[in-house]
Amino acid sequence: MNLSAALSLLFIASAEAFAPTGSARASTQLFGGANQNPFGNAKSLEYTGGSDPNNDHNYGRLAEKLNEADIERRKIQEEADRRERAAEIRREERLAKIAYMNDMPDSQPAGTVDEFMFKEGVQDQLDKLDHDLVGLLAVKKRVKEIAALLVLDKMRRKLGFETSVPSLHMSFTGAPGTGKTTVAVRMGQILAKMGYARRGHVVLATRDDLVGQYVGHTAPKTKEMIKKAMGGVLLVDEAYYLYNAANDRDYGQESIEILLNVMENNQDDLVVAVAGYKDRMDKFFSYIPGMMSRIGNHIDFPNYTADELVKIAGVMSRDLEYDIDDDAYATFKDYISARMELPFFSNARTVRNAMDRARMNSAIRTFERFAIDGENGGVCSVADLKNISAQDFQILLDDILNADTDKRIFA
Repeated sequence: MNLSAALSLLFIASAEAFAPTGSARASTQLFGGANQNPFGNAKSLEYTGGSDPNNDHNYGRLAEKLNEADIERRKIQEEADRRERAAEIRREERLAKIAYMNDMPDSQPAGTVDEFMFKEGVQDQLDKLDHDLVGLLAVKKRVKEIAALLVLDKMRRKLGFETSVPSLHMSFTGAPGTGKTTVAVRMGQILAKMGYARRGHVVLATRDDLVGQYVGHTAPKTKEMIKKAMGGVLLVDEAYYLYNAANDRDYGQESIEILLNVMENNQDDLVVAVAGYKDRMDKFFSYIPGMMSRIGNHIDFPNYTADELVKIAGVMSRDLEYDIDDDAYATFKDYISARMELPFFSNARTVRNAMDRARMNSAIRTFERFAIDGENGGVCSVADLKNISAQDFQILLDDILNADTDKRIFA
């Protein structure tokens, strides 16, 4: 028991020895006394400018950035307000147009078709087409149908109806000399008269005009031809030569892609017409379906008959101010019928070549009569200078009948 008491007293004494004094307990307070900030009351964190000479510049740049951001926000807001106002104006115009169309009676006069046809000069172009082209009734019918669409569309616009530019891209298929270029020229002039083309001119292009010989050469050439044709008609003759199915690296594909893009995005300012033999054009369209789908008018030009070719010769003589004797037409028909059986026949182009040779024969005949033989004292009349006789065509026919088989195509 004495041992237990002694141990208890020892523990009590040890605890008192290690306990902190009163003054020490007071010193452990974090913020004692009236001053709660142990670092003092000075404004130690206040910015005084420092000693860096770039501080003023940095402050200026920040102000500029803030000002630019504020200007940009104002521009964005102004643009949004402008678009909203434009949309509101369009809605108001649309509502006004709907009200106008609802209030307009069905008996509202829109003018006569003839008035538009003559006033715009469309009828004049159609008359010229009839005057310049012999036959081709189906072609002329198609051209008149397109003209009718344009005229009625313009009448609808005058009254306020909704309209859209029709697909005017064209495909002309047929043999050489069947009038494809002539029809393209007339169509360009009709489009210009109706306001669907700014100029109405026709630019004729072939593969050599559109496709380059090396990398990077095709795009500039194609775009240059398109630039020349803008506002009119671009007529691509023998268009199937643009695509070479046997060569995937052929540069013609690049030209086709540019044409397709222009046909889609610039159809209100350029009409693209492709021309060539029908079978080859059909094969070309099978390779390039995008071209086929963008062309809304397909016109086939049939070969001329012998009688039509005789009439074409009469039209050419009229334009050149020559007079063909009545009995000479029969001789010319015999010649052209024989020539149609030979290779490389080209319809009206063959007639033109024949007329050039007949004019030469007439000139030789007249020169011999008055200059060499001295007929009538060497004085010839106007009728002599304008005359083409059966004799002049008989020479052509004799060349075919008497020439060797392999040389007849040159007659």
